[in-house]
Amino acid sequence: MATIGFIGLGNMGGPMAINLAKAGHTVQAFDLSEAAIKRVAEAGATAAASAAEAVKGAEFVVSMLPAGKHVRGLFLGDDGLLGQMEQGALLIDSSTIDADSARAVAEAAQAAGCAMIDAPVSGGVAGAEGGTLTFMVGGNSADVDRARPLLEVMGAKIFHAGDAGAGQVAKMCNNMLLAISMIGTSEALNLGVSEGLDPSVLSDIMQSASGGNWVLNVYNPYPGVMEKAPASRGYTGGFGTALMLKDLGLAADAAVKCGSSTPLGGLARQLYAMHAAGGSADKDFSSILQMLQGKAQ
Repeated sequence: MATIGFIGLGNMGGPMAINLAKAGHTVQAFDLSEAAIKRVAEAGATAAASAAEAVKGAEFVVSMLPAGKHVRGLFLGDDGLLGQMEQGALLIDSSTIDADSARAVAEAAQAAGCAMIDAPVSGGVAGAEGGTLTFMVGGNSADVDRARPLLEVMGAKIFHAGDAGAGQVAKMCNNMLLAISMIGTSEALNLGVSEGLDPSVLSDIMQSASGGNWVLNVYNPYPGVMEKAPASRGYTGGFGTALMLKDLGLAADAAVKCGSSTPLGGLARQLYAMHAAGGSADKDFSSILQMLQGKAQ
């Protein structure tokens, strides 16, 4: 069993830390939210008073933070955590951030006598709670293999995408496609219901036809179709619109940087920006259906 410092205990990080603690690992957990620390501590983790305390004596450090600026701010610089981590410790950053930030932290980790892999996830809150996440990992093979036993506790699928930053590129591409798919699925369902179809019946038909996709299979945006989907909980407890908008921004920036054409990604970004500005930034991203219905607030 390993000693793990875990920083960032939100909707995704909290369940991930709990799964590690339940597996028998020593988890030293920290978050800016005392309530978040309490929830994880009640599940078997050790509450840390600070991020520095969380990484003390840890063989592994797992972080799940909102954006690249937070990852850079926490780990880099004279007072950064890389200078306080144990020599040889491995940082597993599961935040969804820009690839350049991931590469910068990986380079700094190596210079500090540590190692780092970027390991963003897919699967949502349900995947984090159930330990069925998909990890998209960037880093050298030896570090990925070293992290694998921990990743297997938190996830069901682990893909080594390439060198440092590759995991973030894979996640960026995946989430751009997810946003496009969510909008298209919401449009189709809204059209069908407007023409008198039952959303559950239409969903079943499309699942078994050529329009079938992940959104229809596990994350239906129409309320009442899937009991456990955020749409059936008032669009709460899932992946926020603001976070999807952030990820679409990462894709847009990368597309400009490398000269890749992403017209549908750009349109999805515009639609989610409108949706967020309309008062739905904190709702699950599947609530884009409400904007199409003219119900967003």
